[in-house]
Amino acid sequence: MKNGERLSLEQIGGFLAASEEFRFEANNREEVYGWVTRTLVEQEYGVQKREAKGLLRRYVGKMTGLGRAQVTRLVGQYLESGMVKERKYRRNRFTTQFQTSDVELLAAVDEAHETLSGPATQRILYREFHDYADKRYQRLATISAPHIYNLRKSRVYRERKIVFEKTRPVKVTIGERRRPDPQGRPGYLRIDTVHQGDLEGVKGVYHVNAVDEVTQWQIVGATAYISETWLLPVLEAMLRQFPFRILGFHSDNGSEFINRTVAKLLNKLLVGTSMIRTCQGKTELSLHSEEIPEAPL
Repeated sequence: MKNGERLSLEQIGGFLAASEEFRFEANNREEVYGWVTRTLVEQEYGVQKREAKGLLRRYVGKMTGLGRAQVTRLVGQYLESGMVKERKYRRNRFTTQFQTSDVELLAAVDEAHETLSGPATQRILYREFHDYADKRYQRLATISAPHIYNLRKSRVYRERKIVFEKTRPVKVTIGERRRPDPQGRPGYLRIDTVHQGDLEGVKGVYHVNAVDEVTQWQIVGATAYISETWLLPVLEAMLRQFPFRILGFHSDNGSEFINRTVAKLLNKLLVGTSMIRTCQGKTELSLHSEEIPEAPL
């Protein structure tokens, strides 16, 4: 409707009577508020009598599609400020008690004391102001222990605090601390080395004995030395002579078996490594696997 705000009260009344079965709805809020302002100004709403005001309220509601409460709110805004306009939403915010400088000061304290617990840090902040009269800690002296953890999560704190950690050595797991559990299945070996002894100053050979724990199938090998270069070929040949899949490799704590080279060999043969276990005064190693290629008989 063009120039709908300039209608007389009689014309407005006739319009409302003729359009009772019709309902209007506005799309643009800014245009609606502008039209309501022009209508109320044109009709001099503030000086009208009660009956005319009610008629104008009905007219505004009819033309805009707004409810009775909404029209009352817009009219009240017009009477208060002389115009109707959209109010920007303002989210309720809590007042910020601790400033950026306080967060940076907390980060400095944690850096100096290696980040103590909340209650311990709270006590330090309290004493800095009350015992040592450092005015920088005036606000932090009132902080609660739980809120210290909140400030530690802030971006300012993370950017200010620098943590230096010593390089940790890399731990390589070679074995699992447990005893072998064959459960009646072959393929769990117990292996050990025995030195033959010396004769007239000549070094004797080393016998390598591998026995299956269930079937007692035994393979014996010999090597002049138990270093990696001499032992690995013998050990690999012995493992391939067993007529079943190797599921476990069990030895004592001797360094000839507990080393990276042997672990690499077992991994190549699909035998996983596990850690050392102490049981009744004996140190045991259990190395187990899912499957190893079967060796020819």
